[in-house]
Order: sequence, then C-alpha cells, then structure tokens
Amino acid sequence: MFDFATMQVIGWLIVGLTLILFALTSGFDSGVGILLPFIGKNDTERRLALNVIGPTWDGNQVWLITAGGAIFAIWPTVYATAFSGYYIAMLLVLWSLFLRPVGFEYRSKLPSQKWRNSWDIGIFIASFVPIVVMGVAFGNLLLGSPFNYDAIFLRMDYTGSFWNLLTPFALLCGVVSLCMIVTHGAAYLSWRAEGIVKIRAQKALCLFAVLYVIAFAAAGILIAYKVPGYTLGTSAASINDPLANEVTRKAGAWIMNYHSYPWMIIAPALGFLGAILAILATKSNKRITAFIGSCGVQVGTILTAGFSLFPFIMPSSTDPAHSLTVWNSSTTLHSLNLITIVAVVMVPVIAIYTAFVYRKIWRDGALKEQDIQRDQHTFY
Repeated sequence: MFDFATMQVIGWLIVGLTLILFALTSGFDSGVGILLPFIGKNDTERRLALNVIGPTWDGNQVWLITAGGAIFAIWPTVYATAFSGYYIAMLLVLWSLFLRPVGFEYRSKLPSQKWRNSWDIGIFIASFVPIVVMGVAFGNLLLGSPFNYDAIFLRMDYTGSFWNLLTPFALLCGVVSLCMIVTHGAAYLSWRAEGIVKIRAQKALCLFAVLYVIAFAAAGILIAYKVPGYTLGTSAASINDPLANEVTRKAGAWIMNYHSYPWMIIAPALGFLGAILAILATKSNKRITAFIGSCGVQVGTILTAGFSLFPFIMPSSTDPAHSLTVWNSSTTLHSLNLITIVAVVMVPVIAIYTAFVYRKIWRDGALKEQDIQRDQHTFY
C-alpha cells in the first residue's frame, strides 16, 4: 500500500481514532455515571438518568476493547511495556468496570432504596475510576515512565510503583480527564432528559466546562514551561533503531511540534472553543449545539495529547534512549497493511450501524419522569 513510515503514521492515526471514538461514545456514558449520585435526588430521577444511556452504554464500551486491541496489534512493544509497568492501574480500571454491567442489570431488581443506592455508588465508581486513571496515565506519558530495556532490547525493567504515578502534574491531567468527561455526560443528559434532571445537568455542564478550561490551560502552561519533554534525534539510526535512539529531555520540548506544524494548534483551540460553545449554547437552551461543543472538547483534548507526544508513544524517564516511538515500536509492514484494510472496511460499517441505532433512539424524543413511572418494569 504505502511505505513503512507512512503505514506507521497510519497506525498511529488508527489508535488515535479509536481513543476519540471511545471518548465520544462511552465518554458521555461515564459522565452520566459520575453525575448519577448527585444529579438525581430520588429514585425516579436517578432511573431517568440511567435510562438516558441505557440503550447504548454496553455497546459503547466496545470502543475501549477496540482501543486496547489496536494498541496490541499496532504497537506490541508498547502494549507489553504499558500493561506490565502499569499493571496495578490497569487492574484498578478492570475491577472497577466489573461494577458497571451488574450495576445496570441488578439495580432495579429489588425495591429496597438501600439496595439501589448501593448500586448507584457502584456505577459511580465504575465510571469515575477508569476516567481518572486514564487521565493520570496520559499525564505520566508526558512526564515519562520509569522503565528501561536490556542490552538487546528484549527484557523490560520497570522501576516505578503505583504510587509514583500520582504526581501533581499527573493528577492535574486526571482532573482534565474527569472534567471533560463529566461535561460530555452533562451535555448528553441535558439533551436527552426533561424536567429537573435536565436543569441540574445544564448547571453541571457549565460548572465542569469552566473547570475543564482552567485545568486544561494550567496543564498547557506547565507543559510549555515546566514539564521536561522529549526530542528525538533526526539521524536514520535514531529513528529506526531502538538501540540507537538519540533522545534528549528539556522543558518546552512537548510544544516543539506546534512550532514545526502550526496547524496543530487547532487541537487545543478545539478543546477551549468546544467548552465555551457548550456553555454558551446551554445558556441559550440549545442542547444539541451544547453537545456538539462537548464533542469538540473530547476531540481537542485527545488530539492535543497525541500531537504533543508525537512521535513518542511511551517515553522513558529512566533511560530516555529507550523511549518507545511510532518508528521503533510498530509491528511489521505486512501487519500494518492488514490492520489498515480491516479498519477501512469495518470502521465505516460500525459508524453506519451506530448512527442508525442512535437515530432510532433520538427519534423517540427526550425521556421524562412520567416515562419511568409508567414503565416501571421495562426500564433499568
């Protein structure tokens, strides 16, 4: 199809696309789950919030699996290093996600309010923990991860611990992740719900969109002036041979791509403008426009992280020369060709099917409390 370097960039784009689709779909599911204990003051209001995402939450989770599969297929070295080094964090995400399907399916099986409140907390945990952990993980990618390889680049040694991941900057990235997802969930909830739940969701959207702008700007300032970034040498050996990497660290290195490719500034601008649009549209009660703005927040934030890191995927703070990049951690050209063919065929099919499902759901209009009270045994 194309030369190896081009296919490596296409692989990077495929992984980025799966992460964006995960944030756009499962993102608002998680946002609603995080808001659930606070936005509903009684059982009917909470059931209304749950059933706004009820028809689609399980299908949207597939994008998380797809993202993990794409990383495994395209960057096997990154997959092995990340899942070994961040093992406890990955298990924390996995264990918390266990609560999501059982929470949805068992919450309304008994009329006991204590029973239902307990599952509401479980759904909150299943939504809150993965989103914050993923944000903290991205923060640690920007900081660099404490790993290195042996002399033949075969055996990895991870020298950090779970608690070392919780640095102030990484936690700030966790706050950015939390705010962008809650903004997205509140935008969807204010669009798809009616009554007092919609009003509370609109208030939550405005609050978390403002917090997102503050946290996103603070993270950007730290990246530009405080957090040491990584730069890759330009020699052929450094680019293609992981044992000959020429990597240096210096403050401000993560913004060098924006100097080299000014068009990349579109990414952070999209994040900021999306948040502002969501707030203004919510104030004007333009709910679909507010949701479009929150989608811009998701896309802009993920693209900003990707553009800043490129071509690095997982920099090493222990030995920068052992950093994993798009060039030295990709699978073979043959595999990249097959993966690209599958992506070109399947992503449009999934997109068309997803659009069909959502179109059917959205045609029924927004959900009201009366709908929940009328169909007690058919809703979650």
